[in-house]
Amino acid sequence: MEQYSRLSALCILLLLRGLCRSFNIDVKKPRIFQGPPEAQFGYKVLQHEAGGEKWMLVGAPWDGTADNRKGDVYKCVLAERNSSTCAKVNLGDMALRNVSTQIRNMHFGMTLVDNRGDGFVACAPLWSQECGTSLFSTGICTQVDGSFQPTGTIAPTAQRCSTYMDIVIVLDGSNSIYPWYEVQNFLSNILSKFFIDPNQIQVGVLQYGEKAVHEWTLQDYQTAEEVVEAAKNISRQEGRETRTAFAIHKACSEAFSPEKGGREGATKLMIVVTDGESHDGDELPAALVECKKRNITRYAIAVLGHYIRRQQDPHSFINEIKYIASDPDEKYFFNVTDEAALNDIVDALGDRIFSLEGTHGYNESSFELEMSQIGFSTHLLEDGILFGTVGAYDWDGAVLKESRHGRVIPPRKAFEKEFPLKLKNHAAYLGYTVSSVRLRNGKCLYVAGAPRFKHKGKVILFEMSNSGQVAISQALTGEQIGSYFGSEVCPVDVNGDGITDVLLVAAPMYLGAQSKETGRVYIYKVGQQRLLTFNGTLRAGKKPQDSRLGYALAAVPDLNHDGFNDVVVGAPLEDGHQGAIYIYHGSRTTILPQYQQRIEASSLHPSLSYFGRSVVGQMDLDGDQLVDLAVGAQGAAVVLRSRRIIQVNVSLAFHPPSINVLQKNCQRHGKDSVCITATVCFRATSRSPGRGDRHFGIRYNVSLDDRKFSTRAVFDATSQKLVQKRLQAGAEAAAPCQSLPFHVIDTTDYLRPVSMMVKFALNDSEPGPVLDERSSTMVKKLIHFFKDCGEDNECITDLVLQANMDLSGSRYDSAGSLERGRHRASLSWSTDPPRLEQASGPCESAGAAENGTSSPLSPPASSPSSLLAPGPGMAPTGLLQSRARGWADSSAFPQVAFLLEFEFSCSFLLNRVQLKLTASSDSIEMNETLHDNTAQPFAYISYEPDLFLSSEATLNRYEVHPAGTFPSSPGPEFKTTIKVSAKGCLSVCPAASSLSATLKAGPVATTLPCAVSFQVTCVLHNWTEATLRGQAGVVPVHPEDLLHTDTLNCSNAWCQVVTCELEQLEKNTEVAVHLLRVIHNDFFRRAKFKTVKITSTFALIAQESSFLVLEESAHRRETVLEIIRPKHIPISLWILIGSIIGGLLLLALIIWGLWKLGFFAHKKAQEEKEEE
Repeated sequence: MEQYSRLSALCILLLLRGLCRSFNIDVKKPRIFQGPPEAQFGYKVLQHEAGGEKWMLVGAPWDGTADNRKGDVYKCVLAERNSSTCAKVNLGDMALRNVSTQIRNMHFGMTLVDNRGDGFVACAPLWSQECGTSLFSTGICTQVDGSFQPTGTIAPTAQRCSTYMDIVIVLDGSNSIYPWYEVQNFLSNILSKFFIDPNQIQVGVLQYGEKAVHEWTLQDYQTAEEVVEAAKNISRQEGRETRTAFAIHKACSEAFSPEKGGREGATKLMIVVTDGESHDGDELPAALVECKKRNITRYAIAVLGHYIRRQQDPHSFINEIKYIASDPDEKYFFNVTDEAALNDIVDALGDRIFSLEGTHGYNESSFELEMSQIGFSTHLLEDGILFGTVGAYDWDGAVLKESRHGRVIPPRKAFEKEFPLKLKNHAAYLGYTVSSVRLRNGKCLYVAGAPRFKHKGKVILFEMSNSGQVAISQALTGEQIGSYFGSEVCPVDVNGDGITDVLLVAAPMYLGAQSKETGRVYIYKVGQQRLLTFNGTLRAGKKPQDSRLGYALAAVPDLNHDGFNDVVVGAPLEDGHQGAIYIYHGSRTTILPQYQQRIEASSLHPSLSYFGRSVVGQMDLDGDQLVDLAVGAQGAAVVLRSRRIIQVNVSLAFHPPSINVLQKNCQRHGKDSVCITATVCFRATSRSPGRGDRHFGIRYNVSLDDRKFSTRAVFDATSQKLVQKRLQAGAEAAAPCQSLPFHVIDTTDYLRPVSMMVKFALNDSEPGPVLDERSSTMVKKLIHFFKDCGEDNECITDLVLQANMDLSGSRYDSAGSLERGRHRASLSWSTDPPRLEQASGPCESAGAAENGTSSPLSPPASSPSSLLAPGPGMAPTGLLQSRARGWADSSAFPQVAFLLEFEFSCSFLLNRVQLKLTASSDSIEMNETLHDNTAQPFAYISYEPDLFLSSEATLNRYEVHPAGTFPSSPGPEFKTTIKVSAKGCLSVCPAASSLSATLKAGPVATTLPCAVSFQVTCVLHNWTEATLRGQAGVVPVHPEDLLHTDTLNCSNAWCQVVTCELEQLEKNTEVAVHLLRVIHNDFFRRAKFKTVKITSTFALIAQESSFLVLEESAHRRETVLEIIRPKHIPISLWILIGSIIGGLLLLALIIWGLWKLGFFAHKKAQEEKEEE
């Protein structure tokens, strides 16, 4: 038996792993792709198919140098199973090469979205525009085709800078300009203030005198450094004439033309610098008309140095320059004293030029879409893309739709209903996440989260027209400050009918138990009458820990192949920031809140961290037609494959179908035995789509009978009750079977059928399928013993039962009494041999009396019967069964004796115990013969309560004083207290307590004035009653005879009796009786004695009608009062006189000695002075 237990434990351990394993996402063989962790490799993952190959795309938005985190996307090939490396696509450089030179720290790859088979979209939400002194993070996205080549950019919030200007400087280079280097310094200074860039300012210079020449055109130089260097090298043309009108006309007609680099939409500015009146002034109006026609703004600068040096009046010259400048003159006209003074107006000229920038709002205190960060969140629609613009409107946020029908940008006030304008600058981050839900009526509602709204977060569902009008249908608000409610949303079509059934909303920073950042995911059911209805939250691990559950949400196709779509939730901070993901299954129109599988990073690779920061599962990556998962981590991306789900049905058959112990059909170990062959078959069917051709292994163990029963059958191969096997099977293939021969050992228990139980599990060490979680992994079948009951196999019998009972184990066996606690009853019965056919499995059942709780019957070792009992501790009635092992014949039914233990109730007592015995069998018995199948033996019982009797007195010894010593009185009083305590579990019914106190021996010795008690009724009997009750023959001791008697009790003195009747005494309670007694001094003064003891007796007596039994020795106490008479000793008169005289002589002797020593002498005055 010990060997069997060890083998059974071993087999259970072998199966435990298979039986308790998680479901069908394989964690044994993950594919882990490594990348640079400093680049945030794994921030986003995307499954992608292009060029006939399947890829996993991984975003690394911090890829690049420390001072320029451009970001990029990596592609990981999945066809090569042994490969774990990824190649950089370099999308950041390719996609934005022609967009802008400002691509520093744009974090390309923060968002990856599949474009429904037409490539994918990658975004850089921190892509910025440099406009003058400002840098605007508008964001940008790139469309990428199947060959990983960018096909276009999406930057819907990118705006043309207000510094998008074409500036042409018309410079007078005639002889009168002097010194020329001052003009060069002016050019260098003013040009250094311009933001020269293809997307901002372009500058051209036209120098004139007698003729006009383009020093450089708008398109010649692209940077400020280039134009400043060119200005330093410009030389003066010289000339005797100043043809200003000709130069202005040429500048307006040629310098701003597309051939010279002029740009459509750019602001056109012309700066004219001259030091004298033009020689072609009559042509000036026509030239200015040409400039106005081309919408060219003109700044004019008059240099008065030539006039001042010649002391000429510059009035007409100034009027001409004002005529050239645009109106008003205060803004567009400048004059300086000489060429050197040109540098004094550089700052003023720059301020006036760039004051145009303020008209576009860039220098204002609030923003609209300039910081929108497009691409922070994206959602693919049927007709376009929905963008979240978290930085729009001072980071209150917004959404934007880009479709083939155009661009929809709702104004700020469109969301005023849920985001009041008075709360602006509170940074709600609307658009942190975006999505959409499809209702049953066909309507599509957009979803946007704002996790910082009032610090609790909000999610809105809304409609948006092509004109930008917004109608908000419903808003959800978070419940905890700082939880980031609405940072992730996930609509789920559970049943795949195209209608959204559930909306999941995450609050990953929700503080749970022990102030841990556990996170929380809310479930909202989508309906018609009420749009969203709260339906609980997803449950994760019970251990309180930082988790951030809901940091990533992904709706995935049916993973467990039950017809309903599922959800994967990331928790990247679990297990000390190693991370984990949870898989939740769908059911009908909802998501089950209890997770079905938890995959922790430590089970995949010990170096993984922040596993679950991103997750996606939309396609088959390994070619087995099952959806696989891609999960992002810090510096890694993991592919987890799905496993096929199978159902296994086990069948068990026996040959021969029953056990016939009368016909031995084999020999085992030299003995005739009954041999049976069991055949176990495993039929597997797949629940997953597709056809899997790979076989899988099954390991199983088979056991005979339960372990708690003795061995009746063993397997031939091992001679044990348990055997372990393995086999190979395949889905949709023929069911493999194995034979298991066993034989039955000789035993007396032929009633219970032999059971065979098969437990199985799939071989988890192979990368094969998993077992359906709803499939049973155990099958049990019984093989019965053969019954010889004729051709119809139905046994008809007639049983007769006779029984008697004898109680034992008590001190009162002869009286049929029972002590407290457990006691045994000797029970014997006999069953007459059955008449008619044999009785199969005869059985006797015993029922206990109502107040008794019985434990199982204990048969003698030689008894040919077995006992079946439901178990000990049954109340108020118990049922016990005894079965004869075998079939009824003339020798199978001898007289049977059993010992039955009783443990009676403490609260419900009866005066007898009765058993009802019923004989029955598995055979059929006619109703007319059932009357003699029952017997009811009984016995009368009594109970011995656990009572404790104690007493104490205030006086135990008394000394009798002579007459006249104390004032005249009968004598002292003293109190005796008697206590009765119920220590056991029984509640004692009414009983009597009797006190016999010795009161009189001749004259009165003591008296009993009263007895005091609560809850007890006491009666004080007088002496006449005491005499009549049995003391008529007692002769009290005379006081003169006490010298020869040392004890007074009821045998030699008259006693007064007090009877107290106790009421119901509950367990663990007690009652007390206080007796007040008086000692009579007159009696003992006259008596002749030295010492005498007065003994009083207390006894508990049960009522005659009670079934309580009180043992006299255990419930009887005595108290003793000892009376002492002191001995009189006379004193002689001569002894007294002699003592006085002796004392006086001793005193005189002491005085004489002191006098002789000078004690009484006084010193003279002279002697006292000398001593001083």
